[in-house]
Amino acid sequence: MKLILRADVENLGTLGDVVNVKPGYGRNYLLPQGLAMTASPGNLKVFELERKKLEAKMNALRAQAMEAQTKLESLRVVIPMRVGENGKLYGSVTTGILGDALAAEGVEVDRRRILLDAPIRALGEHQVRIRLHAGIIATVPVEVISDHQPEEEALPEAVPATPEQPETV
Repeated sequence: MKLILRADVENLGTLGDVVNVKPGYGRNYLLPQGLAMTASPGNLKVFELERKKLEAKMNALRAQAMEAQTKLESLRVVIPMRVGENGKLYGSVTTGILGDALAAEGVEVDRRRILLDAPIRALGEHQVRIRLHAGIIATVPVEVISDHQPEEEALPEAVPATPEQPETV
């Protein structure tokens, strides 16, 4: 199936490219999302008329993604997790937890755009990638810490010394 791309599509092409894709991918994803249109002589003419508007829209989206990238890379996200005795996490840090932590920092990110090779299962600092736009990926430092504060040795509370006063009856 031949299509004209109306937006940049990762691993496929950029705005204006005529690509050949499998019919299911074109019919079920690219066409309904408005990312492409069928490549016919009439649609080629229509696309050339729309090209400037689409390019302006794509440039605006790219600029927003670049701003978000600089904002995200300047953040330091700290996620407290429950930890066992030997320093292993109960469970793991998933994209949902990362999305909530970023939202708490004031940055809304769709959890489907967070790229984790595997769930985070260890304490320490990790680099998490977030896809903001086709070709624009931000790397955010995430520190996983224990939510359990180390218990300080129980010291007897010092009672403030007050002069003893005689009891009055």
